[in-house]
Formats: sequence, C-alpha cells, structure tokens
Amino acid sequence: MEENKKLVRKALFNPNGDIEVNKRRMIGGNTTNLNDFNNMKYSWVSDWYRQAMNNFWIPEEVNLSQDVKDYRSLLTPAEKRAYDKVLSFLVFLDSIQTANLPNVGEYITANEVNLCLNIQNYQESIHSQAYSYMLDTICSPTEREDILYQWKNDEHLLRRNTFIGNCYNELVEHKDYHTLLRVMCANYILEGVYFYSGFMFFYNLGRNGKMPGSVQEIRYINRDENTHLWLFRNIIHELQKEEPWLFTNETIDELRMMIKEGCEQEMAWGKYIIGNDIPGLNETMVDDYIKYLGNLRCSNLGFAPIYEGHDKEPESMSWVSTYSDANMIKTDFFEARSTAYAKSSALKDDL
Repeated sequence: MEENKKLVRKALFNPNGDIEVNKRRMIGGNTTNLNDFNNMKYSWVSDWYRQAMNNFWIPEEVNLSQDVKDYRSLLTPAEKRAYDKVLSFLVFLDSIQTANLPNVGEYITANEVNLCLNIQNYQESIHSQAYSYMLDTICSPTEREDILYQWKNDEHLLRRNTFIGNCYNELVEHKDYHTLLRVMCANYILEGVYFYSGFMFFYNLGRNGKMPGSVQEIRYINRDENTHLWLFRNIIHELQKEEPWLFTNETIDELRMMIKEGCEQEMAWGKYIIGNDIPGLNETMVDDYIKYLGNLRCSNLGFAPIYEGHDKEPESMSWVSTYSDANMIKTDFFEARSTAYAKSSALKDDL
C-alpha cells in the first residue's frame, strides 16, 4: 500500500543531487545538502529563519532574586505544587525534543527546512538550560532532583510523556511516510497544545504579582515555541501539496483524533495540577481554553474542528495572549531596550 511507503535516509554527501529548485521535495527528494540561501523552494523559510534568529536570548540574563523569595513565602501550597509539576513536565518534553528532531531531520530532504530544525533543536536546548537555571536558583538541591524526575513516579506525568514519547519511538521502529506524518503531528501537538496549561499557569502567577523572573523565562520560551509550531504547520502543509495520497480521510481523522487525545490529556492535566485551588484559574477556564486551542490547531491544518462551540478565544483567558505577545518581549539584553522582531504578524494564526 502506498501509505506504507518506506522512508530512505538521505545521503550526507550526494554530488548527484538535484540542483533545480522545482525538483526539491520535503521528503523523498534527492538533496545535495548544500545550504543555498538564495535558492529556496519554500519561500516561507526565509521569514521563519530570520524570525527564529532574532529570538536569541540568554536564560541567565533574567533576574530570579524575587522568585527565590516568592517560592518560599508567597506561593500557596497549591501554587508551589503546580510550579514543581509544571517544571518537571516541561523539562522532560524539551529534552525529548532535542533527541527527536535529529531523527526527523534524517528524512527531510529540503535542506532549508533542515536548517530550521537545527535552530529549533538549539532553542530546545536553551529551554532546558532555562529550566535548569530556574531550578538551580530557586530550589534546594534536594528539591531540584525531586522535581527533575517526578515524571518517573507521577502516573499523570508519565501518562502524558508516554503519549508523545511512544509516537516518537514509532519512527525508530517503522520508517515509513505515515509514521513520519504522525510524528510531525505529535510535534505539532506538543508545541501547540501540551505546553499551554503550563504557560497559562505561569502567566496567571504573573498577573497576580508572583514569580516575575519565572514568568519572563516562560515568555521567551513561549515565543520560541510559537515559531516551532509555525514550522511544523508549514511542513505538514507542504506534505499535503506534495504527497496528497498520504492524506486520506482515514489519516486525517487519525490526526484529528491525535490532536483530540492531546487536548483531553491537557484538560485532565489541568484538573490535576490547577483544579479549582489556584487563585485566578479554575477547571472550566482551562477546559474552555484547551478546547479552543484544539479547534485552532485543527483549522490551521485545514481539518474540521473537534469541539463544537469553541471557535473563539474565551474572554476569560484573553490575558494569556497578552502575556505571550511577542512584540511585548525585550530581546536586546545588552542594551536593555524593547525590540519588536521581524515578521511577528506571521505567527498570529497559531498563537
């Protein structure tokens, strides 16, 4: 069957690769692996590349001195528990991303897209560094180790990590087009759904005047993740054009159900870590926002929505967009001035 078409790992040195732009393909192409910035098949890559490069930031430049005090004296027990578990979850997912992206890149034959994946991989490493910096600064060594490995013993954390992790492992075992598409969708879910209750929790702390340094770290991370989301949305769009046979009604339903599974797990996670015990948030707010995100992620791939009546951002959650607004984030640390980076409006559809 064509949907089980096998992937072939690209050659590293390939002097007989295609030079003509119109012959290049996202997967299954014959690439020379030459980085030619003046002859890109996918025009959106140029904007993405500039955007991502302008996102440069350094975790240690963020002052966490107030957070050290807040963590001990200002956070409620429910907030402290949620802070620990959200960090444990985010640390693991960004770590597994750095392991997975090179595996995906082995089969991407559009070299300019591989450049984007390499930048994403670098940024995921920065995120891991940021979480480590937060833990090292705010927590004791014992607390740090407990938070870092909670995912191994907390069944809720392990369940969420297993959903994405098993999907990523499938590509190691089954190297075919269909499995690669599932992995790309899993990446899209991770970047576009899985992180959001965590970001939401931190932004709620920010609007309540708590943990300002942690909130700023998350805003930088959120900005990067939006570009990653944009990247995988565009990759899937290009596959829809180049490999239309891959997007059968059955496969589209499968991808929609993957997004729904991600949303259901995100809502269950929200009940577990946020519930109705965090000032400024409750289960209904989290559910409404995640259902909206699920529909948004589907519509941006051209798929039918999952949840009826959740096509607009809930008014009660409008502050999330305010905190994650890329143009409100300082990016020039050395001059300490606000700089709105290039082409930010290109991300709006996926925020």
